[in-house]
Amino acid sequence: MATLKVVQCDITKLQVDAIVNAANQTLLGGGGVDGAIHHAAGTGLFAECATLDGCATGDAKITKGYNLPAKHVIHAVGPVWRGGDKDEPNLLRSCYRRCLEIAREKELTTIAFPCISTGIYHFPKEHAARIAVETVQEMLPSVPSLDVVVFVCFSRNNFEIYQSLLERDKDNAEPVF
Repeated sequence: MATLKVVQCDITKLQVDAIVNAANQTLLGGGGVDGAIHHAAGTGLFAECATLDGCATGDAKITKGYNLPAKHVIHAVGPVWRGGDKDEPNLLRSCYRRCLEIAREKELTTIAFPCISTGIYHFPKEHAARIAVETVQEMLPSVPSLDVVVFVCFSRNNFEIYQSLLERDKDNAEPVF
């Protein structure tokens, strides 16, 4: 079974099979991690995303990594937080499931997730982190190719949230910054 890790770094610098992009429904770039990934990957990513006809909230689609160290980008569209009664938790779970289903289909060995929906989409950070960790742990037995799953946090606050969730295996928490 895969090792779960948490790191604090820039996801665009990771050399993994796939990084997950916290994308919007157009898949054509935006702010935050989405904009950073599109900028680092270059125009090829935008061109490929333009052929994908967008993506529904709770779903994910894969592209090449282009100028990134990662071989692939899995674009996951998380929900905008509207108070929690608009199915946001289930839509966020679906993002993580779809990413891991794609990882299984492509036989990926390493995948890195950002904090999906917690930036401009305002999903509460602790709630989103619990959903992320629990969903990944539930799905891991069905993705035998995976060796490492990395939760990538840009901020120290998010890193500490994930670190506390993974605390039972303290060796998995590795600050990078």
